[in-house]
Amino acid sequence: MIVDHCGREFTTAQVEVNDNSWQKYTANFEIDQDLIDGRLELIFPENSHIAIDMVSLFPKHTFKNRSNGCRKDIADKLAEMHPKFLRFPGGCLIHDGSLNSGDRDGMYRWKNTIGPIEERATKRNSWGYNQTFGLGFYELFQFAEDINATPIPVLSAGWDPHHQHQVPMDQLQPWIDDALDLIEFANGSTTSKWGTVRAEMGHPESFGLRYLGIGNEEVGQEFFDRYELFHKQIRSVYPKIRLINSSGPFAAGSEFKRGWNSAFQNGSDLVDEHYYQSPNWFLANQHRYDHYDVNGPKVFLGEYASKAATWESALAEASYMIGIERNADKVGLACYAPLLVNDAYENWQPDLLRYDQHRVFGSPSYEVQRLFMIKQGDEQETLQQINLPDPVVKKHYDGQGGLLVRGDGADIIYRNFILSIPGEAAIHLTDGHIISGEEDLFDSLPEQYRLNFEFIKTGGRKDKGFQLVFGHKSNGNELTWTLGGWQNQDSIISLIEDDQDSVLTQSIWHAELNKRYQCELIVDRTKVTAKINGVKIHSINLPLVQVESIYADATFDKSKRHQILKFVNVQNKTLQIVTKGWRSANLELVCLQGDLDIENSFERPRLIIPKKSSIIVNNETVELNVPAQSVCVLEEQD
Repeated sequence: MIVDHCGREFTTAQVEVNDNSWQKYTANFEIDQDLIDGRLELIFPENSHIAIDMVSLFPKHTFKNRSNGCRKDIADKLAEMHPKFLRFPGGCLIHDGSLNSGDRDGMYRWKNTIGPIEERATKRNSWGYNQTFGLGFYELFQFAEDINATPIPVLSAGWDPHHQHQVPMDQLQPWIDDALDLIEFANGSTTSKWGTVRAEMGHPESFGLRYLGIGNEEVGQEFFDRYELFHKQIRSVYPKIRLINSSGPFAAGSEFKRGWNSAFQNGSDLVDEHYYQSPNWFLANQHRYDHYDVNGPKVFLGEYASKAATWESALAEASYMIGIERNADKVGLACYAPLLVNDAYENWQPDLLRYDQHRVFGSPSYEVQRLFMIKQGDEQETLQQINLPDPVVKKHYDGQGGLLVRGDGADIIYRNFILSIPGEAAIHLTDGHIISGEEDLFDSLPEQYRLNFEFIKTGGRKDKGFQLVFGHKSNGNELTWTLGGWQNQDSIISLIEDDQDSVLTQSIWHAELNKRYQCELIVDRTKVTAKINGVKIHSINLPLVQVESIYADATFDKSKRHQILKFVNVQNKTLQIVTKGWRSANLELVCLQGDLDIENSFERPRLIIPKKSSIIVNNETVELNVPAQSVCVLEEQD
């Protein structure tokens, strides 16, 4: 029966179970009124013994009326973005779990997700919920086709960095065969083994697969040794498939470099970069791709987002996307992530679309992504711009501020802290012992200093290590060196500003029990160097956040023969600009604008929405006021 949250019955259907073998049963429910908090209840006769598997409740109408298809209102919002591609099945889903494909705790294997839905395996995942695989690879290929998006599936390489599970190199062939079989499933003729399977499921035509990703946010040589074998065999059998390598979960550091080195060595077509950073990081790195090698593998920016669902984050992302468009010869593909979140089961923020049982809305970032997609040209153009103010330096981060140690569940002894400041006698700081909380060591660090210390992990949480906080200016504004982060597998230097952290650099590192580590941190104004047992593990320059007068990009849409000009103004004042070179007499102006802290919501889903107006061109020239904290697009009209 279908009931509301109080248990009030709305409709009932009966199913007669008369067989002691596994059987598929179906029932239809009709409700003549809106029910926004309904749930399905199964009721059985007393003293009955019934085994149940794969219970699924679907709306009558799905997107494109697909059997087992996507919820229509959610899919409509995705389709409205006009995405060029769809990456699936997701990130950590693919490589988290045991090596046994039949385990509920096993790694994601695409062959478990096809065939009769009631016969597909179930799987738990790293995000803490169950997957029935009702939405499997066939349905995902089909959905990509329905929204006119190129499918980009991602497969495991037999390496789980979360739990250190790895397929032995001499047993890797079945995993490589899975990748080869997936290509045949997507593109093979109806006379091939897996092409026949696809045809029998209802799609005799090829899905037109052109890309394949191997691995997700991978770290460790274990993955890259395996990637090489995948790459060689796939390339030899399917030379036209564009292969995507991995560069880890952060924007810089030794594992990031390892991924790119692997891509150059193997001849990967693209490298999957992932990072989630603060708004200021995106402003500081607007020119990130200007100096990438145009002749090397292209960037697949497979996951990126600022740290909140506010207009401030969306605006910073928009400024960054200007840099991506400007470097389209180096950045082949880019997509915001995560895509969807159920309001009742959130464990990550931000997300592009939020939904509950009956509603869905897009975040400000959704509106930015959509605007950039529907107003996208094919070629770069140059439009003369005048009267632009000079860039403004917002802030330059440094290591000045307080010094403290912070515990996060690991049992840590720290000692022999020596602070060396140029021109002053060395300062010996207090030894200590910490498990949780934090201990202040020094009130105010200068712009230049050297810090030497030792620590020993004696117990506590296995997935934690030691955290040194330097440049502490206030709560939520500091630099941190985490030795043993992310399941005690990383050394990370992070910048935290307004409680939003950005990982500046990362390396693989593990804090062993009862082992003494001699550490050194050197801060020279905006340069930070970190060593463990005499080995340099980090060397970075702290970011300069420079707000440009305006972020602009011009493109040309060949099919419409339209010029398109994007402006992003992150400043808190209107900017007056002049552009020349317009061939049309009329332009359409589309703008997104709002206060920085605005978020869309179920109750107010349209606080940030595009607003359109017409602009008259005078002698190929447009004088335009770009509103404060706005994203605007000018496009020629017929």
